[in-house]
Amino acid sequence: MSKLFYRTHLEAHRTEHIGWLRAAVLGANDGIISTASLIAGVTAASASHASIITTAIAALVAGAMSMAAGEFVSVYSQADTEKADLSLESEELLNNPEAEHKELTAIYIQRGLDHQLATQLMAHDALGAHARDELGISETLNARPVQAALASAASFAAGAIMPLVVVLLAPQSSLLYWIVATAIIFLAMLGAAAASVGNTPVLKSAIRVSFWGTFAMAMTTGVGAMFSTIV
Repeated sequence: MSKLFYRTHLEAHRTEHIGWLRAAVLGANDGIISTASLIAGVTAASASHASIITTAIAALVAGAMSMAAGEFVSVYSQADTEKADLSLESEELLNNPEAEHKELTAIYIQRGLDHQLATQLMAHDALGAHARDELGISETLNARPVQAALASAASFAAGAIMPLVVVLLAPQSSLLYWIVATAIIFLAMLGAAAASVGNTPVLKSAIRVSFWGTFAMAMTTGVGAMFSTIV
């Protein structure tokens, strides 16, 4: 019966996706907002259609590379910190195992667990037990710099290409309205998709993403309009 239950009771948790999901959502969100905002700004400044297209393409390429580089450096720093902590913990386990055993025992007792659990887990995998329960480092949530960088670059490009397509297809006379309206729709769809993958409230996520995207576009459009008036 227990084997049958183990085979049929398969839980689909979302935490294992948190690394790439965060980078992908951040990249796509930034791609839509920054590119649409730039387009709205230069459109409000009465730029030519060719200049608007150039701006959109430059925003896509520069943004994707910037996101990849920034994400790689950031997550690599996290990975280095984790590696240094694990190295220090390994030395402590080698040089002072009794103190480390007491430390782990105190952690488990504070959580209401049996003090013998520390002895059992350290006998099985001492470093793994301390990494997980003392340092908060787990295989599911550990840093993956390359994965995060690629996810950020690809998702930014995917987000940025949406406003670019609108620029290519929408009439220039009403381009500003098209950019703002479609960007809000794209952001709402992104928020809903992210919420669906993360198993969180869809409407709340869609509204939150759309609101801040609209705010960013409004600010950039205002700056563009002011610049056009001054010139």
